[in-house]
Amino acid sequence: MKSKLFSPMRVRDLLLRNRIAIPPMCQYSAVDGYASDWHLVHYGSRAVGGAALIIQEATAVSPEGRITPADLGLYKDAHVEKLKQITSFIRRQGCIAAIQLAHAGRKASCAVPWEGGKQLNKQMGGWETLAPSAIAFLQDDSTPRALDEAGIQTIVDQFRTSAVRAFQAGFQVVEIHAAHGYLIHQFLSPLSNKRVDRYGGSFENRVRLLLEIVHTVREVCPVDLPLFVRISATDWAEGGWNPEEAVKLSILLKQLGVDLMDVSSGGLISDVRIPLGPGYQVLFAERIRREANILTSAVGMITEAQQAEDILEQGQADLVLFGRASLREPYLPLQAADVLNEQIAWPLQYVRAKLK
Repeated sequence: MKSKLFSPMRVRDLLLRNRIAIPPMCQYSAVDGYASDWHLVHYGSRAVGGAALIIQEATAVSPEGRITPADLGLYKDAHVEKLKQITSFIRRQGCIAAIQLAHAGRKASCAVPWEGGKQLNKQMGGWETLAPSAIAFLQDDSTPRALDEAGIQTIVDQFRTSAVRAFQAGFQVVEIHAAHGYLIHQFLSPLSNKRVDRYGGSFENRVRLLLEIVHTVREVCPVDLPLFVRISATDWAEGGWNPEEAVKLSILLKQLGVDLMDVSSGGLISDVRIPLGPGYQVLFAERIRREANILTSAVGMITEAQQAEDILEQGQADLVLFGRASLREPYLPLQAADVLNEQIAWPLQYVRAKLK
C-alpha cells in the first residue's frame, strides 16, 4: 500500500484493514432499546463498503440513559440477540464491530430530531433525567436530579454490565462516551458540575466518574481487545472543559488501559459559537496524540480521501472517522481507494461495477 489511509493498523490483537472508521451516529430507530433490521442493513452496508471499523451509535446502559425513547440499549440481556446478528454480519465482511456505551444524563428524555428534539415530560413518554448537579441543559428543560454517591455507583455498575453484554453480542471494541454534553462529560466540565463532594470541584474529582467507569469496563474487557474513550476536547466556552485538561485526562486513561482517544468537541453548552470548517477538530486529536502519547482518531467535517490521507501523513491522528460523508455514501472506502490509486478487494458481488 502506498497510502497511509489504506495501511493496516494494529490495536492490541485486532488488525484493522485500513484507517477508515465509521463513527457512532444515532439512528433513533429502536424500540425499548432493541435493534432492528434497519440497524442490520445500515451497519452491514458500511461493512460491505470497506470500512475497517464501525462504531455502533450511542447505546444506552439504562433506560433513563437514552437520549430518546428510540435509542439503542444494552440494559437487558434480551438486547443481545439482534446485536449478535449484526456483529456477525459485520465481521464476516472483514470489518471490526465496535460499540459506544453511553448515558445521556440531563440531555436524555427527548423527542427524536425529526419530531423536534425537545425534552419530553412524563405525560409525553419521557422520564426524570440525571446529572452531576441540578442544572438543566436548556432553559425550558426540566431540572435534572443530582446523583448521590449511591446513584453514581449504580451508573458505574450499569456500564460494567452493559460492557459484558457487548462482548456477548460479538463486539470487539467498546468505546465509552464521555463527550458531547452527555452524563460523563457533564461531570468533567465545571460548567455543569457544581458538586462539592469527591466528584466535583478539582480536576481530579471531576474526572473520577470516568476513571471509575474505565477501570470497571477494562476489568471485563478481554485483555486482547481494545478500549476506546470519546471525549470533547473543549466546551468552546470560557471556564469550561479545555484542551489542557483533555491531555491530562488522556494520560490518566492510557495508564488505565485505554488504547485510543476518539477526539471530538462541544455539546455541553447550547449557544456557543464553534468555528466550523473542514477538519476543525483535528488539531485536538494531534495535540493529545503528541502530548499523551496515545493513539487518536480524528472526526469532524472530514469528507475527502486526500484530506484524510494528509491528516495521517502529518501525524495528526492514527484513524480517520467519516461521519456524515458515510451516510451519504456507504461505499466511501471503495471510492477513496480509487482516488488514492489503491487496489483493494471489492465484494465479489460488486466486482462488475469496478471502474478500473
